[in-house]
Amino acid sequence: MRFLEKSLISLDVEVKDAEEAIRAAGQLLVDNGAADGSYVEAMVAAFQNSGSYIVIAPHIALPHAKAENGVREASVSFLRLRNPVAFGHPENDPVELVFALGSSSSSEHIALLRRLTTLLNNPANVEAFKGAKTVEEIAALIQ
Repeated sequence: MRFLEKSLISLDVEVKDAEEAIRAAGQLLVDNGAADGSYVEAMVAAFQNSGSYIVIAPHIALPHAKAENGVREASVSFLRLRNPVAFGHPENDPVELVFALGSSSSSEHIALLRRLTTLLNNPANVEAFKGAKTVEEIAALIQ
């Protein structure tokens, strides 16, 4: 299980819209061998079909798709957007923090979600994700 390792984090990425943000976060999973490109497209399709339910809190999106769409290893990546973008959520837009979640079983999905939710339930942690200057600062937060 790979949870927000340094190689799964990218800060101040420029994207033009929600789909590009999802693709960029998903590409981190692909680049690290945790998912196939088909998984990234499945996350985009899930967003197109189901909309903004992935915006789980103000400014935070959690794109994901079904494991059979190309997950190799349970993992979570993190993308901070230089300029927040709208995902179409009535209260929680615009999104600045994108956590792409890939899991190969429902138990892994729940374990990753629980770990991420615990982290994000602390407002100080959310502010740290928004304000960190380096990937190392984020890595220290997760320890």
